[in-house]
Amino acid sequence: MTNPKSELVLEEVDLIPDSAFIWHQKTEHYFPFHKHNKGQLTYVEGGVAFLYTRDKTYFLPARHYMWVPAGVEHYFQHRYPENFVRTIYFFTDEGDDKNAFFSQTGIYPVNNLLLEMILFSEKWDKQDVLPGSQGYSFIRAIKSILPDISLLPLPINLPTTQHPRMRPILKYIQENLSEPLTLESIGHTFNFSERTLTRLFRSTMDISFFQYLKLARMTKAMGYLLETDKNISEIAWDTGYNSVSAFSNTFYKLVGKRPSEFL
Repeated sequence: MTNPKSELVLEEVDLIPDSAFIWHQKTEHYFPFHKHNKGQLTYVEGGVAFLYTRDKTYFLPARHYMWVPAGVEHYFQHRYPENFVRTIYFFTDEGDDKNAFFSQTGIYPVNNLLLEMILFSEKWDKQDVLPGSQGYSFIRAIKSILPDISLLPLPINLPTTQHPRMRPILKYIQENLSEPLTLESIGHTFNFSERTLTRLFRSTMDISFFQYLKLARMTKAMGYLLETDKNISEIAWDTGYNSVSAFSNTFYKLVGKRPSEFL
């Protein structure tokens, strides 16, 4: 449910184009798709979240932040409303469009320096930080280091689509990741031929069914690793793998770490 006070704060973000806007909050409310004229850094303290854009779903684990470029429609959801969501909306500088970092949506690790700077920015909570102020210099320093310290985005993001025939299929896959899903079984459930289903995945999301299934399972696995006490064998089983080694190898290929290293 959307909070009217929170909606007002969202409206304030773009009121002064040259300012930075700081917002630290305990979010208990859902926002639909929206966008800003400012680039957005959001850090969910101690929690796990998902960032949704019109064409992708991004997994935001603990100790990572999300970068949303200006003008990108998005919303995000997280599991623990009691945790702080810390957001900085940055002014646009001449030359930002020449730096690939500022134009690409991504999830990046938060090192100790950046974490301390994000926490310190709460000093200007729910305020416009204006050019010429001490706070502005501090926020500019954060923005200036982001491209240099954010070299390794989290490699997993999950394509999505608003296509009416595909949405129930994707929902079904997400709800049944522990099952031995195949083109044949899903085609039978939704009365599609394997050929039609293959074509739908390619035409609506530019990805194969098997690639989508693998990414969906790894995204689910990362959530289990960070949010539950399940051991790796249980997580492998709950994401549709009957072999821990196959699960671990797939995880490593996609994430760059073994499941035991991701904890």
